[in-house]
Formats: sequence, C-alpha cells, structure tokens
Amino acid sequence: MISKETLFALSLFPYLGFLWFLSRSPQMPRLALYGFYGTLVFVAITIPAGIYAVLNYGESLANVDWLHGGAELFLTLSNILLVVGFGQAVRQLKIKSH
Repeated sequence: MISKETLFALSLFPYLGFLWFLSRSPQMPRLALYGFYGTLVFVAITIPAGIYAVLNYGESLANVDWLHGGAELFLTLSNILLVVGFGQAVRQLKIKSH
C-alpha cells in the first residue's frame, strides 16, 4: 500500500504540470498565477514546519498552533492572490464586453 507521504510527493508532479501549462496561457491572469505558485510556497513551508513540530514537540503540525497558523498564512495569501487575480480578470472582461 502506498503511504500518504508518497502520495503527497507524487501529487507534486501533476501540479507542476498544471503550473507549466497555466504559465504558458496568455489568458491566465498573472496575479492568479502567482496565487497558484504560492501554493507551492505553502507546501515548501509546511513540510519543514511539520518536521519541526514532530521533532521538537512530538506532535503533528496541526497540534502546534503557532506553527500551523504560520504555515496556513501562506495558503491564505495564495488564496487571496487567486481571488484578486481572477476578480480583476472578470472585471476586465465585463469592461471589454460593454
């Protein structure tokens, strides 16, 4: 049986492919693209934070509030970039259609 850690690592490859295609699309709003890339930053922060939580607290990341909140901040920032980026794109399309 494949471990959840292995599945997590393997899921990175399709996501990188997704980003590769998105970054080549002229229709993709740049700010939203940065939000999708920000998800990689979130993952890059979460992995060492999780290891630190286990080694120093003997707990999973979810149980160490200050580390968990800090890591989740990067996901929140990514989501904000996505919403603002796509929101700008929708507003621009509405302006062009009038």
